[in-house]
Amino acid sequence: MKILVALKRVSDPDNANKIKVPGDRIDTTGLEYKVNPFDEYALETALRLTENGKTPKQREGEVVVVTIGPKEAETTLRSALATGADRAIRIEADDIQLDGRIVAHALAKIAAEERPDLILLGKQAVDGDSNQVGQMLAELLDFPMATFAATLKEEAGGKLLVGREVDGGVLTLRLTLPALVTVDLRVVASESVFSSKTEPGFKYNEGVRFAPLPAIMAAKKKPLDVRPLAQVTDKPLATAYVRFEAPSKRKAGVKVKDVAELVQKLKSEARVL
Repeated sequence: MKILVALKRVSDPDNANKIKVPGDRIDTTGLEYKVNPFDEYALETALRLTENGKTPKQREGEVVVVTIGPKEAETTLRSALATGADRAIRIEADDIQLDGRIVAHALAKIAAEERPDLILLGKQAVDGDSNQVGQMLAELLDFPMATFAATLKEEAGGKLLVGREVDGGVLTLRLTLPALVTVDLRVVASESVFSSKTEPGFKYNEGVRFAPLPAIMAAKKKPLDVRPLAQVTDKPLATAYVRFEAPSKRKAGVKVKDVAELVQKLKSEARVL
């Protein structure tokens, strides 16, 4: 099985206090970046689907990772290569050049060239939280898709059994490959993903895997192709940020003497009634 995994470099939510809004722009000086967590889960899913769980160092398929970003985003790709991905592609672009529509069209071009059996993405990126690229990409490729996947199991005959997280439980779908799946947190549980080569009773470690030092060094020699954004899409920005402003400071709380005064303030000041 050949799997294409889309990764995004996002600002670390734990360092959000470093973001400043001086005037009408965002100052990200000192901000640290990491792989979007849901995309990490997508990569772990791809690795499990292309191996026998008992021999994870032997890849039984091909995993190609792709990201859209500046030179610094190659750290994200090298990390993925160290954990087991075979090849990487970086599309050169700055965040200000991108929106969900452009990203979807760029990934569609890469997918048309690579012809993967399966495309995996995280259900959403934790910076924009828009949850739209996967759906748009599936539409552009005319692929069957499953969103918010909690479980995946490879079946014979080019089928994939996917358990989707929905309100009140799990909805099970059977997809015919090629297909696209966006994954949720539970997909990295110990018994959530199985390739046809992994015994049903096998249990993975919870969460994503981490690369040992020899694999990190070996990843430096794995192929990493760089493409200009204009080579994969000519779509203009459909959305753009006009200006930024910090939220107004909240007023200090006040005590009210009775319910009547509380209702009056809710109506006249808070305007919630």
